[in-house]
Amino acid sequence: MAEKKRRWISLQWLLLLFVLLRCAFSSGSFSLSSDLAGLLAFKSLCDTSGELLSWNSSAPAPCSSWLGVSCSQGRVTRLVLESLSLSGAAIAPLSNLTELRVLSLKSNHLSGSIPDLSSLSALKLLFLSDNSLSGPIPSSLTTLSRLYRLDLSSNLLYGPIPLSFNRLPHLLTLRLDSNRLTGSISGLALPNLQDLNLSSNALTGAVPPSLASFPPAAFAGNPGLCGAPLQSSCLSTGSASIVPPDTTTVSSSPGSKPEGTDEPRRRSGISRAAVIAIVAGDFAALVIVSTILFLYFWRKIPSKSPSHLHEGEKIVYSSSPYGNFERGRMVFFEETSKRFELEDLLRSSAEMLGKGGYGTAYKAVLDDGSVVAVKRLRETPSAFGKREFEQHIQALARIRHPNLVSLKAYYYARDEKLLVYEFMPGGSVYSLLHGNRGPGRTPVGWDVRVRVALAAARGLAYIHTASRSPRLAHGNVKATNILLDKAGTPRLSDFGLALLGPSSAARCCGYRAPEAPSDARRPWASQRGDVYAFGVVLLELLTGRAASEVSDLPRWVQSVVREEWTAEVFDLELMRCKGIEEQMVAMLQLALGCTATSPDQRPKITHVVRMIEDIHSGGAGDTSVSPSHESFDSVSDSPSVSEDAPPGA
Repeated sequence: MAEKKRRWISLQWLLLLFVLLRCAFSSGSFSLSSDLAGLLAFKSLCDTSGELLSWNSSAPAPCSSWLGVSCSQGRVTRLVLESLSLSGAAIAPLSNLTELRVLSLKSNHLSGSIPDLSSLSALKLLFLSDNSLSGPIPSSLTTLSRLYRLDLSSNLLYGPIPLSFNRLPHLLTLRLDSNRLTGSISGLALPNLQDLNLSSNALTGAVPPSLASFPPAAFAGNPGLCGAPLQSSCLSTGSASIVPPDTTTVSSSPGSKPEGTDEPRRRSGISRAAVIAIVAGDFAALVIVSTILFLYFWRKIPSKSPSHLHEGEKIVYSSSPYGNFERGRMVFFEETSKRFELEDLLRSSAEMLGKGGYGTAYKAVLDDGSVVAVKRLRETPSAFGKREFEQHIQALARIRHPNLVSLKAYYYARDEKLLVYEFMPGGSVYSLLHGNRGPGRTPVGWDVRVRVALAAARGLAYIHTASRSPRLAHGNVKATNILLDKAGTPRLSDFGLALLGPSSAARCCGYRAPEAPSDARRPWASQRGDVYAFGVVLLELLTGRAASEVSDLPRWVQSVVREEWTAEVFDLELMRCKGIEEQMVAMLQLALGCTATSPDQRPKITHVVRMIEDIHSGGAGDTSVSPSHESFDSVSDSPSVSEDAPPGA
């Protein structure tokens, strides 16, 4: 009896000890011990070549001395072990690292199936590419609601792509290429996805509209896929498989024709020759009628009248030097400028560059081969007569700076108002950042983005300080109005036009300052509003997101930072740049300061210039923000590419 009592007491002590150990491992410093135990189990299973010799249980500071391991607040948060010849089915022990945010095991020899990783609820970046993992993609991955980047490419995975990926609201990267995946992708809908590659699998069916904006290379190597952006059309529902031959063709083939059906079949349809003859006749009649009408109306129109010019081909439509219209004249601001008249613009070859809130921009090639940019203004406010218009334009023409697009000339008439600028052949910063965001795109490096920001800030600062009375504002700062000249130098365009149109022109696409008046019909611009819009441009440079993609880009960035995910706001293309974390955070803090809700809390643009100059020189400015107690998750998930070829910015 005494022996049983002693055993019972011993059992109670063991249970108590188990509970105490469990509590200890779930809090405080013992949590790190639990993480390290999982790492040691992983090492024992996969490190046959001795690459992880630094993983020693007696190491005094494993978070700083263990290869590839990073910690935060007493837990392992980052594990990066790439190209170390790790092998075996060894991933399962890592599921104990419940605070892990970055896991990269790419370019090893790991095998077996992907285990249940649903316990890694904090995981944001998961890279398992270039291994020998097999089996289906586990649905447990789709429970990782914080996941931003997922790369399982170049493995031996098979089966369908789980449609539960649609439940991942933050997913920006999905790379599943070079596997053995099958099934349809028509149900995939990932609206926030920026980087997709499903190539070299055995997928079938139609590419869904939600993924059709990605380039064909993202779907190449799947013979069963069809629809945009692929060249193969979907001939049958949900599949690009071969359509069965037409039954009429089969039944009319020799040896398969039923007896007694010759005559009825001939009478039941029109022969191919008859169809061709009818179509040819209709086309010939259409050409003849069109030619007669063209010749008839051409004779009734004066040869130099612009009214015969087709929309989209020429610049000027309403004005004419003939009839009852007021005749204007071209006014040039530089003695060395090549002189031309309105008639030269009428004869020029013009290409529409885009429509904005203040008018339509054209590229005009004159008879002598010179190229200019012409902005045809919309209707100006009634308060702006000819005298006011000319005084304002002349004031704008006096503003000259290497980072501003110079105004060369203007044309004023009652029915036509044109501004002639230098032509910028390098396109806009908007196209540089957001054009072709898919496979095959040349990444825009950090140095290029900083130089764009600095050039735009210097140009804006010159506008703000060039005129004391009245104080001038740009009024329409946005990525499409930062252009690149033939040398690749960024230059601000469209400055000072805010007074010539409604404030709604500068209030679209996410650049509108909160204090802008609710009455969009009257002109409005302010220097504080310019700083806000410039801050949005900085956020575009940092995040890679267009301001129009998010309803309020500054507030979205703030929400991510508040969730302690500061590193996750940055563009995927910047993750491959090393040693710039401090500069990126400093620029982010500056951008958030520029987009403060209260105008009084925003810095002056001259201060912004000094900050960016400091960042560009390798510093971090005179203000910084902590990355929310989290080291940067700067794992490169980009494929190997050549060195950046910046567009000369």
